[in-house]
Amino acid sequence: MEKMKTCDKLKLDLFMAYYEARKHKRNTVNQLRFELNFEHELLQLHDEIAGRTYKPRPSICFVVDVPVKREVFAADFRDRVIHHLLCGYIDPVLERVFVRDSYSCRKGKGTLYGIRRVAHFIKDCSENYTKDCFILKLDISGYFMNIDKDILAGQLSGMLSKEGIERAYAGIPQPDWELVRYLIKEIIYQDVRQDCIVKGSPSDWDGLPLSKSLFQNPPGKGLPIGNLTSQLFSNVYMHVFDDYIASAPDIKYYGRYVDDFVIVHRDREFLKKLIPRIRDYLETSLHLELHPRKIYLQHYKKGVTFLGAVIKPNRLYAAKRTVSHFKKALHGFNSGMAPQELPDKGELLQMRSVVNSYLGVMQHFKSYNLKKKILLGKPSVLFRYGYFTGHLNNYKLYKKTQSN
Repeated sequence: MEKMKTCDKLKLDLFMAYYEARKHKRNTVNQLRFELNFEHELLQLHDEIAGRTYKPRPSICFVVDVPVKREVFAADFRDRVIHHLLCGYIDPVLERVFVRDSYSCRKGKGTLYGIRRVAHFIKDCSENYTKDCFILKLDISGYFMNIDKDILAGQLSGMLSKEGIERAYAGIPQPDWELVRYLIKEIIYQDVRQDCIVKGSPSDWDGLPLSKSLFQNPPGKGLPIGNLTSQLFSNVYMHVFDDYIASAPDIKYYGRYVDDFVIVHRDREFLKKLIPRIRDYLETSLHLELHPRKIYLQHYKKGVTFLGAVIKPNRLYAAKRTVSHFKKALHGFNSGMAPQELPDKGELLQMRSVVNSYLGVMQHFKSYNLKKKILLGKPSVLFRYGYFTGHLNNYKLYKKTQSN
């Protein structure tokens, strides 16, 4: 009877994971192929993981240029379902362990939360901008490529302790933890380079540093950028460092988003001496290196760029890279849509989506004059097919444009 209940729970959890996985992947080829007979596919997945015969399928590998050039391995849709299943099982336990100020891939946090926290650190440390304080911002070189799989597996084993599981699942039906550990092992130790499908041309990799490609990695190193599990595992891997910093009695203000982290302190010399301590700890404990060209140490009045924002006293600005990408997108629309031809509805909806995405980011910053300059400075294709509302916070298409 107990085995039957466990089996039924796993089937239900797989269906829930499927609905989560498809939220942002509707109409992709892999998702549509899976959805044609999704009940059969999910039952087959159930039998594979229950029988311990599940093996991830080949990934699709390609290079993206925005926001920076990086190599991406996209998992097959059925494997994305398994990623959501696993993360749903282990996240409640890990959330009780993670420090407050790691912001990536966590409910209720994210980039905007991280920006506001660091702005609060600066205001608090400087006593409302009346005292000196300094900002140290550091970055890890080739972070995902240098994650040691054995260390990561050991960390997860320790964090998924019996006591932690019982606290997280008090009064709630638990998953099969033997199954969970099996899936963790399969996902961590998958060699995504094996039989991967490469999209694009070899020239796409031109200009990508060797340290940012899994194809150049030794065995046992590196996680693929693009998987939900990689995002969560990146938080697990740096958790010991978070604890190391958080437990230091002389460090009060610390925040991290993946491999970018900030420390705010009243004493500049203290921060300067902290750099080699951090470097030694990362190299010894996690086999990671600080990026030698991304060490920033400045007075708070100079501001600091963090997570796409420039943080200055009592105000936030959009970072130069965000503004540059917005301008580039607008230039693409202006040059790509011929005046004498009406674009199809898909092109117009894509244009609206991209513009509103940037406007949605910029409305959190002091950016009205910047938006006026970018959007109203010269003739634009945007006004041919739509208009702006709410102090340039939203772009809408004309009804006649959509009907056409």
